[in-house]
Amino acid sequence: MAVLIDHPSWPAHGTVWSHLVSNVSLDELHAFTAAQNVPPRAFDLDHYDVPAASYEALVAAGAQPVTYRELVTQLRASGLRVTMRERRGL
Repeated sequence: MAVLIDHPSWPAHGTVWSHLVSNVSLDELHAFTAAQNVPPRAFDLDHYDVPAASYEALVAAGAQPVTYRELVTQLRASGLRVTMRERRGL
């Protein structure tokens, strides 16, 4: 079981953002983010978007740093990935 985080590199709203995912379950992900005071509004169907300012604290709390490619690979393998096609259908 692991919560994974990619390096902040996605620009928006005056900062850069990371993605925070679980490779096991959304329950694990929600429990981790609740314990770290990540707001529920940051959840985007299969991941949380977190600002660069939160990166170090989330890693210190146990999120495992990975590349974006590794994050997506593990998210797909977990069965939790929501595809773009699925997003458009929601």
